Amino acid sequence: MATMTFKVPGIACDGCAKTITEGILTHEPDAKVEVDVKGKTVSVETDASTESIKQMITAVGYPVES
Repeated sequence: MATMTFKVPGIACDGCAKTITEGILTHEPDAKVEVDVKGKTVSVETDASTESIKQMITAVGYPVES
């Protein structure tokens, strides 16, 4: 499994973190997801591609900064 970190400027609270985590786990139930609300980052340990995780985060309403 690879760990990837994404900058997600729209993260404002624990509710945002929960939404993003649930959005990823819906598609990748074995992934390990950590959201840093203050740092506005999402770290994901998974076998999924970087692009697919980006799409999952964006799909729940949080654009990923490149």
